[in-house]
Amino acid sequence: MTPDDVNRPGRAVDPVTRFLRLVTGPEPELDEGALAIAAGAHRDPQAAAEAARRARATLDELAEGVTGLESLLHRLFTEAGFTGNTRRYRDPRNSLLPDVLERRTGIPITLAVVTIEVGRRAGVPLEGVGMPGHFLVRVPGTQRHLDVFDRGRRLDLAGCEALFRTATGAGPDVPFGAGMLPRTTTRKILARMLENLRASYGRAKDHTALEWVLRMRLGLRHQGPELIRELGEVLAAQARWDEAARLLESWTDGPGRGSRSGADVLEQVRLEARMHRAHLN
Repeated sequence: MTPDDVNRPGRAVDPVTRFLRLVTGPEPELDEGALAIAAGAHRDPQAAAEAARRARATLDELAEGVTGLESLLHRLFTEAGFTGNTRRYRDPRNSLLPDVLERRTGIPITLAVVTIEVGRRAGVPLEGVGMPGHFLVRVPGTQRHLDVFDRGRRLDLAGCEALFRTATGAGPDVPFGAGMLPRTTTRKILARMLENLRASYGRAKDHTALEWVLRMRLGLRHQGPELIRELGEVLAAQARWDEAARLLESWTDGPGRGSRSGADVLEQVRLEARMHRAHLN
């Protein structure tokens, strides 16, 4: 299935198209990828463009005068007052970069995006670390980790392990080591941001928002029919049954689908497509 197969007409076609084009080529810039995601939340393209312009300007302003890591952390977490949103962690605005920059609060991964991008502008290289249960920032080539959800708190390996066990509930029987602190690529960061939005909008049953999130998510690597089936359900919830059926059928009829997916899964997806079409009779 190609991006065009999932990018059918809808309320947020243009932001989805731009995002898919951005992630189809070479590794995109992190800030541009995050802003492309946030554009999906705006129905007005001009409003989305203005929000992105303000976000870039804010990142530039935050980087002015930063001379190193300590200066960067002081700028973000003391002067600018960025902090983790512990009160409304599941608020979807926590996953939208312009909102995070404006409100000075967010969740670990978006605060990491802010830190990495301000650092990049100031010549302070940093990388994202996809530890299970909590996203961190690291100085490349070192074990100097930062918990930007907690105002840039420094963590050594033991501190990372303690945070991992608190965040996941894992007991001492679960091993922990440097292998659980991998550098995260830009595409994986964007996928994780979309998964957070998928969860937030899914809980709220916001089908319009969930649609553009799923279309963007499908533009990144995924396995199995889970996202396609969920998008079909979202379209059906908007009484777009024919579109839902065609989406599922395009997946089942994809090249080599039979050799990559179990017969039971294929039949289930075909059954769901027929059920959507039944609403048209």
